[in-house]
Amino acid sequence: MSRGGEDDALDALDARLLLLLTDEPRLGVLECARRLSVARGTVQARLERLTRRGVLTGFPPRIDLAAMGYGLTAFVILEIAQGRRGEVAERLTQLDEVCEVHATTGQGDLLVRIVARSNEDLQRVIDEMVGVEWVRRTSTSIALSTPVAPRVRPLLERLVRDAETG
Repeated sequence: MSRGGEDDALDALDARLLLLLTDEPRLGVLECARRLSVARGTVQARLERLTRRGVLTGFPPRIDLAAMGYGLTAFVILEIAQGRRGEVAERLTQLDEVCEVHATTGQGDLLVRIVARSNEDLQRVIDEMVGVEWVRRTSTSIALSTPVAPRVRPLLERLVRDAETG
C-alpha cells in the first residue's frame, strides 16, 4: 500500500462516496452511483481503488457493546518487558474482552481498550492481562462516557469543502 503520493490524494468524489457509505454501509454500488450522480462503473472503480490502497477496509456493522451486556469500557496502559511487544499483543488477542491495542510512546508500551460486564468482570480481565508473560505493570482508567465516538466524518467533510473552494 502506498502512502502520501500525489496520486494517492483523495478527491471530493472519493470523500462523498465514503461519507455516503459511512452513513449507509449497506448501500449498493448502483444506489451510490444514483445518489452521487455518476456512472456505476465510476463508483465501482473508486471503491476498488480505495480498497486496494487500504483506505476502505470493510463494511462492519456498528455494534453497541453496552446493549450486548458489556457496559463498562476501560483503557489499560501496559508496561512490558523490553522487546516483547509482539508476543504480548499476540497474547492479548486471546482475551475476548480486548477490543483494540495500540503501541504507544510515553509512560507505557501498549494502550489497550477493553470491555467488561461489571467491576468484578473488569477485575477478572485485568488479572488475566497481568498474568500475561512479560507484562510488568498496568494502569487502568475507566471510561465514564464517550462524548466523542470514533469518527472520520469531519476529515471527509473537510476534503469535500477544500475541493469545492480550492
